[in-house]
Amino acid sequence: MANSGEAASYYGNNAPQRDNYYQMQEPAGYPQQPPQYDQNYAPPAGPPPPTGYQQQNYSEKPGFDQAFKIEKPKWNDWWAGVLFIAVFLGYAAASGIAIQGYAKNFSFNGGGIYNSRNSFGLGTNTIVLFAFVLVVAIVLSYAYMWLARAFTKQFIWITGILNIVFGFVTAIYMLSRKYWSGGIVFLIFAVFYVFCFISWIPRIPFSVVMLRTTIDVSKKYGHVYLISLLGGILAAAFGAWFSVTLSAIYVKYQPSANNPACRNGVGDCGSAKVIGLIVFVTFAMYWISEWLKNTIHVTISGVYGSWYFMGDNFPKGATRGALKRSLTYSFGSISLGSLIVAIIQFLRQLCSAAQNSAAQDGNMVGVAIFCCLQCLIGLLDWAVQFLNRYAFSYIALYGKSYISAAKATWTMIKDRGIDALVNECLIGPVLSMGAMFVGYACALLAYLYLIFTSPAYNSGGAFTPVVVAFAFVIGLQICQIFTTPLSSGLDTIFVAMAWDPEVLMRAHPDLYQEIVAVYPHIQQAIHA
Repeated sequence: MANSGEAASYYGNNAPQRDNYYQMQEPAGYPQQPPQYDQNYAPPAGPPPPTGYQQQNYSEKPGFDQAFKIEKPKWNDWWAGVLFIAVFLGYAAASGIAIQGYAKNFSFNGGGIYNSRNSFGLGTNTIVLFAFVLVVAIVLSYAYMWLARAFTKQFIWITGILNIVFGFVTAIYMLSRKYWSGGIVFLIFAVFYVFCFISWIPRIPFSVVMLRTTIDVSKKYGHVYLISLLGGILAAAFGAWFSVTLSAIYVKYQPSANNPACRNGVGDCGSAKVIGLIVFVTFAMYWISEWLKNTIHVTISGVYGSWYFMGDNFPKGATRGALKRSLTYSFGSISLGSLIVAIIQFLRQLCSAAQNSAAQDGNMVGVAIFCCLQCLIGLLDWAVQFLNRYAFSYIALYGKSYISAAKATWTMIKDRGIDALVNECLIGPVLSMGAMFVGYACALLAYLYLIFTSPAYNSGGAFTPVVVAFAFVIGLQICQIFTTPLSSGLDTIFVAMAWDPEVLMRAHPDLYQEIVAVYPHIQQAIHA
């Protein structure tokens, strides 16, 4: 445990007082303090408590808003929230118009897989495909969550092996069918994951401890899995909406002499309209799905933060209180952080589409350039999402704006040395690999579907990269939303440890000793 000299050097004149009660003062430069977590210690007698000290009624459990009180609550980053609502309404309007055009020409596009007269673009055949993709994504994501709960110790090994094997199988099959662009991309990812997994083996014991802790807390507070289930259902519903919208845009606006929508007054057709609408709805899809994932993350963070700081005095209605805060005061902050990630992921998707197009044209120089761009954008995506996860955990507990939370969280993690623990833990990468596995499965399903059903619109294979890419994205996003509670719990524990490691040693001594046993450097890291 840090001695008084270490504490004084870190907190300056605001060092925590440890006489007959535990009183946490705000570290210099950090805007908010954690709640008083130990109900066995009475409030101090004598002089008035310092500013910001949160008095609690120890005779009954506090509510979430009492435990994590916001000084002068306000709607942070409200402009981003307004912009998000505007984009959502724009998406709904574009979707409604496109679906209306699809419905008016439903008989032409057929009511199933094989009876379509559409030979120019996506139609009912594709909607059926995306329905299969959604079912596969939901089933595999749910099974993946069950696997984490039932086989916690073996979970990391199972994830790595399945991801690598499935990546190679998908790549080999696509290459055997001479689908070079897709096969090469999947092969590169599979080889990359082999090297990653080998380098991760020494860090598995520490990761298992952290994952088991996260799952134990989630089992004790069942609302965690309820939020995961509701989030997964919403993600699937939105995925279905997006799938129908994507196909309907092609039905309504794809220019072709065979397209009745261009002649019956439903709307004017044009390639520019198709491209513009696809770009808009794809960007909106990324932003909305990221917002949903981060709202779940903030809600779950409230639960894990309450467990860490409050212990047995767990606040009443913690899940409900955290959700309410995420949908009110923190709505704009969540929208802003999600917007940044959505822009990066959208650019990455554009690079992927351009790479596939270059591969089909035989332009290997273009393939190499866009592959490098994808790697650079991927690194940027990783860095932003890394910061976002911990910033959103901080926002969940203290209701700060996005920028101030990101700055404070990063400074706090670096000052405490928690970044070493974060780098040592594999749960984030493992869950990402699991989501990639579901994405692989959905992409392979889409590819096989196009081969065996042979829709007329894809006779030359022009739509294969588009359909396969969107199937991959849908599977990836749905699995990420299903697994958000596990990653959110872990991120919150790291943020809480960075804020006050003494709570870990005092309120959760068994966990601290387990971590020390598998990662002794924690004793130096959290006392930095």
